[in-house]
Amino acid sequence: MTGTGALVRLILRRDRLIIPLWVLLLAIMPITQTSALGGLYDTDAELQAFAASMRSTPAFTALYGPLLDWHAPALGVWRAGFVPVILGMACLLTVIRHTRVEEESGRRELIGSTVIGRNAGLTAALVVTSIAAVLTGVIVFATLAGSHPVAGALAAGLGYMLVGLAFAVVGAVAAQLTESAGGARAIGLAALGVAYLARMAGDTSDASWLSWLSPIAWGQKLRPFASEDWSPLLVFAVFLALAGYAAYVLSARRDVGAGLLPPSLGPASAPTSLASPFALAWRLHRGPLLAWSIAFAIFGMVIGSAAKAATDALGQNAEIREMLARLGGSADLGDLFIAALISIFGLAVSGYAIQAALRMRTEETLTRAEPLLATGVGRLEWAAGHLAFALLGPAVVLAVSGAGVGLAYGGATGDLAGQLPRTVGAALAQLPAVWTLAGLAVALFGLLPRAVSAAWVALAAFLLLGQVGALLDLPEALLEVSPFSHLPMLPGGPADLTPLAAMTAVAAVLTAAGLYGWRRRDVG
Repeated sequence: MTGTGALVRLILRRDRLIIPLWVLLLAIMPITQTSALGGLYDTDAELQAFAASMRSTPAFTALYGPLLDWHAPALGVWRAGFVPVILGMACLLTVIRHTRVEEESGRRELIGSTVIGRNAGLTAALVVTSIAAVLTGVIVFATLAGSHPVAGALAAGLGYMLVGLAFAVVGAVAAQLTESAGGARAIGLAALGVAYLARMAGDTSDASWLSWLSPIAWGQKLRPFASEDWSPLLVFAVFLALAGYAAYVLSARRDVGAGLLPPSLGPASAPTSLASPFALAWRLHRGPLLAWSIAFAIFGMVIGSAAKAATDALGQNAEIREMLARLGGSADLGDLFIAALISIFGLAVSGYAIQAALRMRTEETLTRAEPLLATGVGRLEWAAGHLAFALLGPAVVLAVSGAGVGLAYGGATGDLAGQLPRTVGAALAQLPAVWTLAGLAVALFGLLPRAVSAAWVALAAFLLLGQVGALLDLPEALLEVSPFSHLPMLPGGPADLTPLAAMTAVAAVLTAAGLYGWRRRDVG
């Protein structure tokens, strides 16, 4: 463990912006949802009716988990039920970033040649990630305990914290299994996906035992604000002890830079299909594009199947009917529900766009770009392959998600032919804002390559403004900083093309600036 403290300080310095942002953003979601629901429904009867509608809809149970109580805090924590999944993903990716990525880049071996213990890197990554998970739980507890029962707030905070810790150790185990960071991420995210599907299957079928296979469900089984049950804490303790021990045992059985799973050897000669920069980009990006497309197709279908039930439940609220009247009746409840969730899809797909754009920086820092550029491949030609996926990949993912919503919602309402093109168009209307963030990532890559993480900071800031800006009564000028605030509310709302064209122009300028900087600066 020698040198663990120094590595902890190094990680905190490197992630001094990223970690606080996702901790704060995720931690305030339960209280924002609770406050929003409390302000939307004035009487207990309305809350009970809303809860009954949500509880009777399998799609909502699949998406958020079981609804255990009708009071506002229980509803708010339930409505934020997808946040622990995001927290788990953030924790496992943070551990992999500071373990396997460091080994793949060669920095771990360089640091290991100094007075650093063998387990110091893994321990430092787990310590920092654990601090982030604990802070998330503390903020959840503090914000909820101010105006709601302390026991329920404690259960909610512990649930968030322990889910984060559980997937931190999952990331630690995944980092020992393969020699590539991409492979470790794939294993960790696959484990997260299986856990979510197990929770979903257990909550929506007679095989309720399946949910006990998922750390996501263990957090919900603490039953915050619904006659709390503390027995899942024991399950968490056993899992954390066993998985953490496994990570250290596996780490001791491999060489630095190697993985326990043998790498699969490729063919002796490359096929002609790889004889171009675009073909190589396709080989690098096809896996993430396929994974994002499948995930968003599934989520789209879940949202579409829930839209009809949500329409029936929300239609009973007088304040929402008045809001529709102020909108001039141009949008019905189903359109409003779908439009609100498609806007969240746009924010999420921006993460894919940034990831695809910054793959250029990854290839550069891992010294895989320079050998290619030493041949007849030009810089712009090399970058164009990656840009195709950063700009066109989000269009594919959004179109697939819109199609999923349209198929499910159109089937439920008996208007498949009418709803499908509307929801696909609404999803694709998010593209200019997504391209703006992709353009920002490209600009940073070309002009300020050491500051590329600012693209993720911008995404987190826009998400924060969109989720809690109105609730905190922030100035309109500040809210309009986010490109997502200028998107039309589709389907149902007026389709104003002017802001879409303006954002597309901004994205083009940012991309051009980044490519100009890439041509002018030194590689590396």
